[in-house]
Order: sequence, then C-alpha cells, then structure tokens
Amino acid sequence: MSTAILTGQPVPGSSIEGDLRSLGFEVRAAVDAADAERLVAEAPGDQRVALVDARFVGHVHALRLGLTDPRFSLAALPGAVTAQPDGRATLTRALARENSAGGGTADGGAPARTNSVRSALSVGEVDSLPDRVVTALADDGADVHRPELGSLVAAVPADPQARNEARQAVADVDDEAVRLKSAVKSRDGFFTTHFISPYSRYIARWCARRGLTPNQVTTASLITALIAAACAATGTRGGFIAAGVLLIASFVLDCTDGQLARYSLQYSTLGAWLDATFDRAKEYAYYAGLALGAARGGDDVWALALGAMILQTCRHVVDFSFNEANHDATANTSPTAALSDKLDSVGWTVWVRRMIVLPIGERWAMIAVLTAVTTPRITFYVLLAGCAFAATYTTAGRVLRSLTRKAQRTDRAAQALADLADNGPLAGLLAKPARAPLGGPLPAAVAGVAILTVALFSGVTWAPVAGAFVYAVAAGQALYRPLKGALDWLIPPLFRAAEYCTVLVLAAKADVNGALPAAFGLVGAVAYHHYDTVYRIRGNAGAPPAWLVRAVGGHEGRTLLVTVLAAALTAEQFTVALTALAVAVALVVVVESIRFWVSAGAPAVHDEGEPA
Repeated sequence: MSTAILTGQPVPGSSIEGDLRSLGFEVRAAVDAADAERLVAEAPGDQRVALVDARFVGHVHALRLGLTDPRFSLAALPGAVTAQPDGRATLTRALARENSAGGGTADGGAPARTNSVRSALSVGEVDSLPDRVVTALADDGADVHRPELGSLVAAVPADPQARNEARQAVADVDDEAVRLKSAVKSRDGFFTTHFISPYSRYIARWCARRGLTPNQVTTASLITALIAAACAATGTRGGFIAAGVLLIASFVLDCTDGQLARYSLQYSTLGAWLDATFDRAKEYAYYAGLALGAARGGDDVWALALGAMILQTCRHVVDFSFNEANHDATANTSPTAALSDKLDSVGWTVWVRRMIVLPIGERWAMIAVLTAVTTPRITFYVLLAGCAFAATYTTAGRVLRSLTRKAQRTDRAAQALADLADNGPLAGLLAKPARAPLGGPLPAAVAGVAILTVALFSGVTWAPVAGAFVYAVAAGQALYRPLKGALDWLIPPLFRAAEYCTVLVLAAKADVNGALPAAFGLVGAVAYHHYDTVYRIRGNAGAPPAWLVRAVGGHEGRTLLVTVLAAALTAEQFTVALTALAVAVALVVVVESIRFWVSAGAPAVHDEGEPA
C-alpha cells in the first residue's frame, strides 16, 4: 500500500480521490501544509508517499505514469509529486523548508507563501503545494523524473472555466488508447513493429487484467523457446515446422513481457535481468536444438552452431563497447553521424537500415521460416551470412564515426571498456615486467590476436600454447594505459572473438564426437559471464567482483588453459576436459550472477531490447 496526501481545497465533483484509490493509494487529506508535513512523517517508512493537489484534473494514466513508476526515487507531474522510500528523506526536507517559508497555511488562495514569492506568480497561475515542493527539490539538485505525457492531461486549473476546459480535454482523449500505444517501444524493428506489436499489446493488456506479471510472461517465453529447441532436436520435418512456429510464439511472448511492463508499470530489477539473460538463453538453446536435429539426420553442424553463437555474441559486444565508449562523450561532431541523421529523415531508409542489421525480430523470423522449410545446415549458412553482413555494416559505420568525431573520452568510459575487456590476473602479471607500454592499446591487442591466429593454424602441436602466451602478454599491454583512443572500443570484441574462436578451432581439430558440443557449452558459459558484466556496467554497478574474474581466469587465462589442454591431452581427454571446464565456469558465474541480481543492491537495469 502507498499513501497519497491530498492538499489544497477539494473541489465538488472531483474524481481525484477515487482515481488515487484505483492506483493502490491510501488517501488522506491535509488541511494545510503543516498537516501535509505531519502526514508524510507518519506514513510507514517502507511506503511510497505522494502529495497531490485536491484540485487536480487529468487522466488516470497520467497519474499512473507520474506516481507509480518503480524505477524512480522521485517523480512529479503538474499538481503531484511522489517519493519512494529511498527518496523520502529528500522529499521531507523540501516539504519542511517550503512549509517553513510559507507559514504552514493551506493552498487555494490563502497566503501560503511569502509576499516576495507570491509576487512572482503569473496571473492565473495556481499556488500548489506539490508544485512548490518540486521547485524546492530542483533547487536542491534532486533528480526528479517527469514523465512524457503526450496528449494526456494533467493540470491544476486556476478557475471554474479552466477546470471545465481541462475536463473537456480529458474527455476528448482516450487514455486507454494512449496507454496501449505507449506500451509499445517507440523505436523497434520492422518485423516487430508491423507483424507483432499490432496484436501483442492486446495480449499484454489481457495479461495485466488477469494479474499476470512480466516475469511470468518472460518465463513462459523461455519455456516456449526451449520446447521449440526440443522440437528442432527431433530432426523430423514435423519437428522443424513445430519448432519454427513455437519460436515465433516465443518471440511474441518476448515482446509481450516488455509491453506488459510498460502498460502496467511493473518494472523490476529481477525482471530486467531475466529478460536480458533469457533472450540469449533462448536463441543459443535453439541453435543447439538445430545442431542436435541435424545430427539425428547424419549431418554435423555443431561448428556452424558455435560459429553463429560466437558471431552474434561478438556483434553484441561491439554494440556494448561502442555505446559505453560514447556514453558520456563531451562532444560529437562526426559527419558520419550527421549523414546517419539525414538518412533517418527519409522514411524508407529508416526501415531498410533497421532491417539489414538483423535485429532480434527479423533474425528470429528468418530462423523460424528457414527451420520450417529447409535444413539446419542451410539455416545456419543463411544466418551466418546475414549476421556477418550486418556486423560488417554496423562496425564499419561505427569505425567511421569514431575516426571522424571530435570528442574527449571520459575516465568512466575508459574504465567501462577495461571492465568489458575481462583481463585476468595473468595479463596483469605479464604486463608488469615491461614497465612501459609497448605501443598503443589497439595495436598491441591486434598483434596478440594475430600471433595467436597464426599459431592456431600452424599445425605444430605446442604452437598454440606459445601463441596464447604471447596473446596474454599483449592483453596486459593493451590495458596498460586507459582505453581513450578513438578505436579502443574495438578491444573487448577483439578479445571475445579471439577467445571464442580459439575454443572453436581446437575443438574442431580434435575431430571426435562431443568435442564441438563441449566447446559450445564452454563458450555459452563464458558468454553468459560477459553479458552479465555488460548489464552490471549498464546499471552503474561496475564490473563483477575481482574474485570472480580471478576464479574464471580472465579471457587470456582461459585461452591459455584451453591451448595447454589441447596440446597435452588426447582428443577424447580434451573433450572431457572441455566439458568439465564448461560446467565449472557455468556454476561459478551463474551462481554469482543470481546472487547479485536478486540482492537488494542490484541496479535497476531495464533493457529495451538488443541493439542488433
């Protein structure tokens, strides 16, 4: 239960009290500002409190947006202000100061303000306690969220005529239609916008009216995708058709959970984490299902499945790294960005550019159709070709932006890139003897990856071990200085590609049953760790704890270990070792991730969908 305190003179026929009760507020009336301060102090400390002017006129959904969104400690709209428990102290101080300055008298025409403050009011402006408190909060530098209301009405009319006009404006706008429309993301892919959202928003409303939560819908989406993967694993045409249909159904539910969260404002840290991690689990489990189904038909496509997972993960890391590198840049005068903005002003180019990067909607639709009508091998060939083109297009554009922009990268951005790089203790240890950087960060990283690549394909048994050792040295050198170069954001995805592809190449060279599936499991576990790192950084929680990075070895430590295992063990023993390593890494990173994301200190990250 939350508490709403009505201030000012009540107006006959007003529905504000009923509206607040419908939103779950216990409503109490304050006779004056001093009484409002008392009632705020008396409200239980674990409750949300809101100050609302009794003369408020507006849509219920405007109140919902302004007063019930759990993502913000402080929020306001005209005539109302609210605070969650962690913002109560800030609200109380502002209210006490305003009450002291105003003499504690009521709103609505009484001399509730000093003469100097009252003289600043414009003709027709309403003297509203909640609005004065919002001004005081702003003066204190408090971060007060103000929702975008669009056509929704939220006002405190100054006189009967203004009240009648406001009520007419409320009647002229269907707030349920606005609520449904706002449940859909303003920027989405072509397939999602035109083939999913037109009806999934109504599924979201149906779920809301039956008390279902976004987390329940997210879980249903995961279960549906896993059933789809199981159908694909049968290797039959009927199984493949069912898999394609269920994959689309899973995506519909995936869209619905976010729309339900926006429709009913049921945001949560746990929900955001589930949505982000389940998307990857669904897609990569489906890849595994396709590979199992192909194997039943005598076709081994595990290398293609692993390649698809590696390519998609590296695309995401490119997106994350670029966005973090430019998260708080002080300037951006890139002509490439200007050209992109110009293209966005031409309607058809917007959709073409959104489609060619194969966002999740287009990608899953393509996978579903190809699964149903072709074979797993053809599905993976088309997926790899499409994702490779999309990766080339997006990465080239970002490289051009980085080379042509004039901006100063901040310390925060440099630290985020260093955290995304995932260097372990070995890289730090090997970098110390040099005592000085041996070249720039990106050249050092590229050199290390190049040497590792040559070693992997040299044909000499222990050459990959030597290449991995040099790679570890290069990783330490790459992070010897802050990553503030124009293209230093390429270092994390470069390291991801090096580590994942090392596992793929060595497992393929083993050429025994089970090696590539074990490699798929290991890369999946490590990728989960890297996605977890991304979402911690997005929530301003920093990188995972140092002990976790040490426990799983860092990217260079795992790469060196895998090369040693491949050189020292037989192919069958190497497969067992990969499996054991995959299980160990998965247990450590998943348990720590769950502990963190369900803890009270987890950041409220609300994913609005993958960028590619």
